[in-house]
Amino acid sequence: MSLSVHFGQPCSHAAQVKVRTVTRPAPACEECLKLGSHWVHLRECLTCGHVGCCDSSPNRHATQHFLATQHPIITSAEPGETWAFCYVDQRIV
Repeated sequence: MSLSVHFGQPCSHAAQVKVRTVTRPAPACEECLKLGSHWVHLRECLTCGHVGCCDSSPNRHATQHFLATQHPIITSAEPGETWAFCYVDQRIV
């Protein structure tokens, strides 16, 4: 199911958001699939739509994506979760 993304308390990086709808649940962390690894939860980059695993997962691909691209805001790609997080400001937005 695709749902709109809303920010409760937008940060200055919210202008960089290009992805306005997110499918929850996301299908998979592609990097984990390639490695034959598993994930705990999935996160979607709101700049480019990349789906990566969370920091509780062994490979932390969502954070690795931020470090490589500097795309600042992710959202949960899990059913029933609608929060977004800014890596730069280290806070929920």
